[in-house]
Amino acid sequence: MRNRVARREVGVSAPGAVQLKPQRRNRRTHPWIFASEVARFPPLEQVADGSMVDVLDAQGRFCGRGFLNRQSQIAVRYLERGADVVIDRAWWIERFGKALEHRHRFLGPQVKTFRWIHGEADGLPGLTVDRYGDFVVVQLLALGLEPWREVIVECLAQLGSPLGIFERSDAPVRRLEGLKERVGCLWGEAPPTLVEIEEGSARLLVDIQQGQKTGLFLDQRFNRQHAARFAEGRNVLNAFGYTGAFGVQCALAGASSVLNVDIAEAATAIAEQNAQLNGVGEQCRALTANAFDVLREFDREGRRFEMIILDPPAFAKSRSVLEGALRGYKEINLRAMKLLTPGGILVTCSCSSHLSMEMFRDVIRDAAQDTGRTACLVEQRGQAPDHPILLHIPETEYLKYLLISID
Repeated sequence: MRNRVARREVGVSAPGAVQLKPQRRNRRTHPWIFASEVARFPPLEQVADGSMVDVLDAQGRFCGRGFLNRQSQIAVRYLERGADVVIDRAWWIERFGKALEHRHRFLGPQVKTFRWIHGEADGLPGLTVDRYGDFVVVQLLALGLEPWREVIVECLAQLGSPLGIFERSDAPVRRLEGLKERVGCLWGEAPPTLVEIEEGSARLLVDIQQGQKTGLFLDQRFNRQHAARFAEGRNVLNAFGYTGAFGVQCALAGASSVLNVDIAEAATAIAEQNAQLNGVGEQCRALTANAFDVLREFDREGRRFEMIILDPPAFAKSRSVLEGALRGYKEINLRAMKLLTPGGILVTCSCSSHLSMEMFRDVIRDAAQDTGRTACLVEQRGQAPDHPILLHIPETEYLKYLLISID
């Protein structure tokens, strides 16, 4: 049973509380309070950044409880809305258990690789937890999580029974929270250089310690298998291919050839290993190069493909660069369309949360018009269910996947 305290009376202002300005948006559903929305912070000598604070509206009524960070644009990240709820070890166990139940329900209990905690979407802002077989990887990206570090690790070990828990708190966003990067083993065994996992019929090697994000883009797990359904008999270009997961799935589905392109030599080396591991080494080749340059060069050479996959990194990491990002998305899709044979398949993705699906589709439409091609949308998809989308938090929906027939 969750511990509780006496409910605070409406209108009573606690010394350690954050007081908000008069309401301008629905703060009762969104998990963030921006610094510009705060009328009064508690004194620094009483409440340090990273502490738990209550949030009161302009009339002094309780709104919720969360992490405080005066130095961040996001001043408070909500954890709880109930005034009588105590946030303790039992609270964390309950949150982790609920998230695990969601994954078992929608992925199946037999799946051993998944995103366990997806930040705000699981009510745990700033926290990412991925499971890769016997190993758990954590990212603590908010200052307020640091005092709970040991509790978080203990709860994950208790509920997950992994061989080891590894930290990859090396994302740039930590600097915005005033935190240094932290990487290393937190509990149990350190993972091997490459961890082998299963994704459908494929076996994939994941670099937990040094790979991008926590090692693999798990949000694309079902999209990779979806794209593979259209790959049989086609020669496939997998641009921005990272460690070749899209390419392996296509090769296993019967693609005649697959070329994985990525700018990182370490990634293409793993792509080659993944192809060999799955017995498709003869079909797959890896090229270390800038995908933008490759698309231009192949066009000059007159190279053609029957299927092209574009899964680039986020071009729009903030609204301020959205215009430039739109140009980047248009360029790569336009160049890909030029390389496709009539009836070719374009799989194009965006993981930029600031770019809506409507805007993304407009970019693809404009690229098709500029190339004189007809683009027929076959299917539109998003992120896997272990990356939940909460309808009242638009930021939790970010991945866009389009499968398009180009004539």
